[in-house]
Amino acid sequence: MFETLSDKLESVFKKLRGQGVMTEDNIKEALREVRLALLEADVNFKVVKEFVEAVRIKAVGTEVLQSLSPGQQVIRIVHDELITLMGGHGSNDLDLAAKPPVALMMVGLQGAGKTTSCGKLGNWLRKQKRRPLLVPADVYRPAAIEQLKTVGRQLSLEVYDSSADQDPVAICTAAMQYAELNGYDTVILDTAGRHQIDDFLMGELERIKATVQPREILFVADAMTGQEAVNVASGFNERLGLTGAILSKLDGDAKGGAALSIKAVTGTPVKFVGLGEKLDALEVFHPDRLVSRILGMGDVLTLVEKAQSAFDSNEAEQLRHKLKKNQFDLEDFLNQMQQLKKLGSLESIMGMIPGMGKMMKQMQGAQPSEKEIKRIEAIIRSMTPAERADHGIINGSRRLRIAKGSGTTVQEINLLLKRFTEAQKMMKQLQKLGPKNLMKGLGGLPGMGSIGKGMFPFGR
Repeated sequence: MFETLSDKLESVFKKLRGQGVMTEDNIKEALREVRLALLEADVNFKVVKEFVEAVRIKAVGTEVLQSLSPGQQVIRIVHDELITLMGGHGSNDLDLAAKPPVALMMVGLQGAGKTTSCGKLGNWLRKQKRRPLLVPADVYRPAAIEQLKTVGRQLSLEVYDSSADQDPVAICTAAMQYAELNGYDTVILDTAGRHQIDDFLMGELERIKATVQPREILFVADAMTGQEAVNVASGFNERLGLTGAILSKLDGDAKGGAALSIKAVTGTPVKFVGLGEKLDALEVFHPDRLVSRILGMGDVLTLVEKAQSAFDSNEAEQLRHKLKKNQFDLEDFLNQMQQLKKLGSLESIMGMIPGMGKMMKQMQGAQPSEKEIKRIEAIIRSMTPAERADHGIINGSRRLRIAKGSGTTVQEINLLLKRFTEAQKMMKQLQKLGPKNLMKGLGGLPGMGSIGKGMFPFGR
């Protein structure tokens, strides 16, 4: 989402790093470009004005102008102010410290992804050892109740049984009683939305709030709508007193102004962000980590957290022993690809590693695509267990069968097996090198001169 903003800020920072001496004039010029970049990213103009002024005041101080690397100092100030703009370093945790069941009220306009976000939040809460109950209280939108029930089935989460002929306030009240009797400690209320804010909608939401007294009122905003999402959040906040926001579709190609503006305009902290269509694609919002991604500094902490949740420690230990004994086969390779897919798209993973996002752009398509990875999976899945364990037994007739089964060609099968054989040899040599000589030996190993290819032979 922030690719254009990242590119423009990187251009500004490159100029700053190249200037040995900073003056008020060249700081002013740099901030003018920062201001334009933020405005083009659809950040609220009042927020941009206040942000640039805050940076300017700190950047023209004696400590910056007389430092050995004034350009780096200005970059650090921009970095810190962006974090402050989006909520600072403080905790944005859900307030669940109350006698159960705790009610979480989800509000927002139609089409923002509210119902799906209910399921994602329920899934996230379950991972935190909570026992959530989903409550469909939107009796107006056709199939809204059935949609939440479908999401619940996919996640194996219980959904309270309601119908479109019931009163929404009565549904929420009865659901709270049901949760208390059946041991659910968290109740997620999927309330009705509209295409725009109106008094009828707000009146109903106010009655639900007064009756249920939710611990959290979370506004679900479609990040793709930009500034309109901020304006709508302000309207909901005035009537309901929001406690937090969830930005859906943050993985889209919008400019990102909502993510940068919503806290500053409404005072409402962003607590979660949706980063994909999958029902586990919900992350706790960390302003500092998002700023690091925007400024091309990566997000190693989030990557580590994703890896810890996705990878099985026992499987990792077994893989380590196989690598040590040079027994890594195509079945292991397929399993590793499946594990990596749990982390998200290849592009999103690389974006979390400092410098890799920029490197992938420079490689201009040399890196493996999602389509290519799926093709490799299809090839390996078309093999028998014996063939995966020992690819040396794959003769001509077997290659033809695998090609037909995977929808590929024999040439592609040959290329994959050749690359895998080279990778096995490389791993064997790495084991001999030992930690001290590892980096020194990498340059001379087969295949290492072409980072983008390796095990992915069908790149452009």
